[in-house]
Amino acid sequence: MSNVTIKNKKEIAAMREGGKKLAEAMKVLEGKVHTIARTKISTLDLDKLAEKLVFRTGGKPSFKGYGDGTSKPFPATLCISVNNEVVHGVPQKDKVLKNGDILKIDVGMKYKNMYLDMARTFAIGKISEKAQKLIDVTRKSLDIGIKELKAGNNLSSYSKAVQKYVERNKFSVIRRLVGHGVGYAVHEDPQVPNFYNKKYQDLELKPGMTLALEPMVNEGDYEIVLDDDGLTFKTKDGKLSAHFEDTIVITEKGAEILTRL
Repeated sequence: MSNVTIKNKKEIAAMREGGKKLAEAMKVLEGKVHTIARTKISTLDLDKLAEKLVFRTGGKPSFKGYGDGTSKPFPATLCISVNNEVVHGVPQKDKVLKNGDILKIDVGMKYKNMYLDMARTFAIGKISEKAQKLIDVTRKSLDIGIKELKAGNNLSSYSKAVQKYVERNKFSVIRRLVGHGVGYAVHEDPQVPNFYNKKYQDLELKPGMTLALEPMVNEGDYEIVLDDDGLTFKTKDGKLSAHFEDTIVITEKGAEILTRL
């Protein structure tokens, strides 16, 4: 884990400022989402709005054009995933959201040369009790995991806490995708699994580490597949998936959440 970086006070201040601005943009998107059940809004409409909001903050979309060399560059500001789509869904003009859908919005921003990342899952109109429980459990698993983090603790304390809570509620944690370091780049070391596995190298947390924590939780089995578009991951069994993400900084006292108001 020698590539795990420590940010200085000036860099953390920039991330704190950028994180609040990104959270404000997500709040505007949430307001728009609440109108979807009675209006015809496509995932591309939401993407266009998000891009305006990000530029308005003085930031730049960090997902648009991003690629790690193993897939084609991502074409949009938002990853928008619906129902059984897990992450990396591509906004489309003809993909109109409807009552009963669950919608995942993942947005990244570069602000003052530092990167922030966050995601939320929203209900469109009235959804099933099982879908609402899935959203609630995923959201709470993130908060439970974050409470385990502070300087001196091991990163695996987060992973164990998230997995335990999710599985206690009869859902499953995705194994193929994990959280990550963030700050100088969209993705940095370390990898941050939402489950415990010895193959992931553990590390002692230190002040100034910045992480993007993101439980991805399935209604059914944890297996996922890559869609024909080469970008979107879906549940293998076709059941629902939920996703929450925040950027945090490790301190002596705990983890400060940078992407919340």
